[in-house]
Amino acid sequence: MTQASASDKSGKVVIRNIGLMLSGDLNRPILDADTIVVHDGLISAVGRAKDCDTGQARTLIDACQTCVAPGLIDSHVHPVPGDWTPRQNQLGWIDSSMHGGVTTMVSAGEVHLPGRPKDIVGLKALAITAQRAFDNFRPGGVKVLAGAPVIEKGLTEQDFKDLAQAGVRLLGEVGLGSVKAGDEARQMVAWARQHGIQSTIHTGGPSIPGSGLIDKDVVLEADADVIGHINGGHTALPWRQVCELCEKSARAIELVHNGNEKIAIEAARAAIALRCPHRIILGTDGPAGSGAQPLGMLRMMALIASFAEIPAELVFCFATGNTARIRQLNCGLIEAGRAADFVFMDRAQHSAGSTLLQSLQLGDIPGIGMVMIDGLVRCGRSRNTPPATTIPQLLPQRQQGH
Repeated sequence: MTQASASDKSGKVVIRNIGLMLSGDLNRPILDADTIVVHDGLISAVGRAKDCDTGQARTLIDACQTCVAPGLIDSHVHPVPGDWTPRQNQLGWIDSSMHGGVTTMVSAGEVHLPGRPKDIVGLKALAITAQRAFDNFRPGGVKVLAGAPVIEKGLTEQDFKDLAQAGVRLLGEVGLGSVKAGDEARQMVAWARQHGIQSTIHTGGPSIPGSGLIDKDVVLEADADVIGHINGGHTALPWRQVCELCEKSARAIELVHNGNEKIAIEAARAAIALRCPHRIILGTDGPAGSGAQPLGMLRMMALIASFAEIPAELVFCFATGNTARIRQLNCGLIEAGRAADFVFMDRAQHSAGSTLLQSLQLGDIPGIGMVMIDGLVRCGRSRNTPPATTIPQLLPQRQQGH
């Protein structure tokens, strides 16, 4: 499959013969539609073929009755500039994640950069550099939203204003730097929020040298926008504390692959019981000590669908639309005006499930047949998932009028 650059425009794209369309929206997770029309990277129409203008397409894709869902959003990654991670000295982990259906990543801090500066000038410079670098460079087409400074003692409101004016929109995990007390964190989180910067707080035991225990009292006092890896990264808080966070906070509940799986399952169940499934978002928290996980998002989805017994179509929303709304991203939902980021899937060959959703409910990850970002095909059959039973077809120009 030919790779396109991030600056290329898709022109008009028509995706037809979709067997199952997952919207990413908890209120209507499955759409009664079989066709998507895209213009220059944005969705222009979703519906039945007879109701859509499908003529004169530059690109025509026959979904062959497979599933189309929004591209997955990994809400918690730790990149450094480039498609390399010094944590495991591994190349190509972002491109490999695209083969796992991930089309957008959100940095929780560029903490693994060798020699990461911790002085105020240096940490601001690193954040701005990371933001700029990934704005200009998209491995495999993946949108990496980076430039998330790890806050340190001594930061002032003016520093947050400077960062915001430079284009920084995220804070790294609160607690990975020298700011660990609830009152200090609360002040800096408030300054960040005032200037349009979203915050995430580390939850649980220490993950890297220099980090420490962040318990439920600190999380509640800091009141960050996202309760980062509520199931620990890696070590989780006791369940009674996690339960209290679910009950007492209204902030996003983030579940990650590199955490405690039992707590992830219980937290997902708690959010359903509390009638706040819109708060659940998913991430990998990679690369980390356990490596990079190209299929980490899919594995989290299979884990939650099967063990927490939450309908698979809702779990897809946790990995897409929920994150898009909480992170204020123009992707993650299949609706007009959103970015045309899609993952084409089918049940894996020989799965015990007779459909894609049933196979995920049984704990099997799906097979990916194609990934599209901004209306551009970034890969065909995934090199990482099990082979899909059926894959979509990119039709040559001469067949587009048929």
